[in-house]
Amino acid sequence: MDLGNFSVSLTVKDLAASRAFYEKLGFVMFADTTAQNYLILQNGATTVGLFQGMFEKNMLTFNPGWTNKAQPLESFTDVRDIQQTLVSRGIQPLVRADEASSGPASLVLVDP
Repeated sequence: MDLGNFSVSLTVKDLAASRAFYEKLGFVMFADTTAQNYLILQNGATTVGLFQGMFEKNMLTFNPGWTNKAQPLESFTDVRDIQQTLVSRGIQPLVRADEASSGPASLVLVDP
């Protein structure tokens, strides 16, 4: 099962301080959305999202349909199909994608 482009989404207390820290590690800003209290940094194929005041916990993020440069793929597994596979394997999403919908969707899983 291909989950798509992977990134780590981190909850941070000070967006500017976290940005400076990751830039010292060699990450560069990929998307500047500081006005919305988050930004995306990359180092090679590694992507880190920094989020201030948006989430309570760190998350792993998978984006089916995207390359690691946030470009659309011609062919990918739809998130609703991924959800069906996960449910068939006994994994119950905390938040489910609406299987009657089409287009962009998301689901939320929690590590047990």
